[in-house]
Amino acid sequence: MIIIGNLGSEPELRYTPSGTPVTSFSVATSRTYTSSDGERHEETEWLRVSAWNKLAELCNQYLSKGRKVYVEGRFTHREWTGMDGQPRCSHEISASEVRFLSPRDDATSLTPTNQEEFVPEAPPQDEPDVPW
Repeated sequence: MIIIGNLGSEPELRYTPSGTPVTSFSVATSRTYTSSDGERHEETEWLRVSAWNKLAELCNQYLSKGRKVYVEGRFTHREWTGMDGQPRCSHEISASEVRFLSPRDDATSLTPTNQEEFVPEAPPQDEPDVPW
């Protein structure tokens, strides 16, 4: 699955009980269309993304709310039992590649000449003990 959109929240870095880094963030993707009556509409979908290992650390370091990103990965479904004993489930994209499409606002932003070195492909890691 490939999406391009803007981060809707700051990335959140966590570690699994085994010490594997995972960063989660939301991405808004929008589409505009004209209905049969000629009215223009815009729909926004919010997708949850998780990045693992080195890619997680890079996303946490370089991404920020509002930044445009390209995300490639696989759609995953997770189920778990919440602290209240109720069954829970979520859907997300487990990222194998993330490209930063807009510059950072600060002086340490990535330049086009060195941007690719910060965008490695990392295989997603399944961690069944992560409830989200």
